[in-house]
Amino acid sequence: MLDQASGLRKMNNTNQIKVIAVSGGKGGVGKTNVSLNTSIALAQQGKKVLVLDADLGLANVDVMLGLRVKRNLSHVLSGECELDDIIIKGPAGINIIPATSGTQSMVDLTPSEHAGLIRAFSDMQTKFDVLIVDTAAGISDMVLSFTRAAQDVVLVVCDEPTSITDCYALMKLLSRDHEVFKFRVVANMVRSPKEGQQLFGKLSKVTDRFLDVALDLVAVIPFDENIRKSVRKQQAIVEAFPDSPASIAFKGLASKIANWPIPNRPSGHLEFFIEQLLDND
Repeated sequence: MLDQASGLRKMNNTNQIKVIAVSGGKGGVGKTNVSLNTSIALAQQGKKVLVLDADLGLANVDVMLGLRVKRNLSHVLSGECELDDIIIKGPAGINIIPATSGTQSMVDLTPSEHAGLIRAFSDMQTKFDVLIVDTAAGISDMVLSFTRAAQDVVLVVCDEPTSITDCYALMKLLSRDHEVFKFRVVANMVRSPKEGQQLFGKLSKVTDRFLDVALDLVAVIPFDENIRKSVRKQQAIVEAFPDSPASIAFKGLASKIANWPIPNRPSGHLEFFIEQLLDND
């Protein structure tokens, strides 16, 4: 039996890593766009960023950036290669761990695969300051695993009733079953700062009434025609159109994230993130 604890202990020297899960419940709210542009903006500000494409089954990140992926997380789990071998370089030097293209959930791993993944993270030579986890759409066990294990949960919401109800449902589950009580909110694709505030107000109104959670509006990303253009070019808007309104908002969000404190409690450690992620209880 592989010693998981030794792998976790080895990761103690990487404990100053910020782990952020980006989620949102509903698909189509621009979650991956927010993850990627914020990651690239952080890298432009001098941070070493690792993006984990956790949308297992729909490997999004590499497709959006037009990157070629030869191997993914499934090859690491099968022992064919190391985590460092599958990392691909993205814009501004961000590092990307591509998702598995199958549908296997990471919470369904065998004990040896558990140990293997922990060991893979502990043996990683690639150094980074921020780990951004781009989760799948919907409210699956997979999404819950990633969001409850991260230090900060960023919820992307847009001004549609289904987006607000899905976001609420995700917060309800996380607060009730997983003791996650603090959420950072990104109001995405809004027509004006006022609309962003109103959207946050709608969400706050229902959470204040029914949930014991704290919400923090961290960014209002405007609707920007250049986002569509950048997607067609398979580029991130912060690189393709750096002076565009959405780019400026993403850079502002990145600056905020860079200043979020890393908790001193165990959840501030990368090994805690991996351990939590793989905890089936």
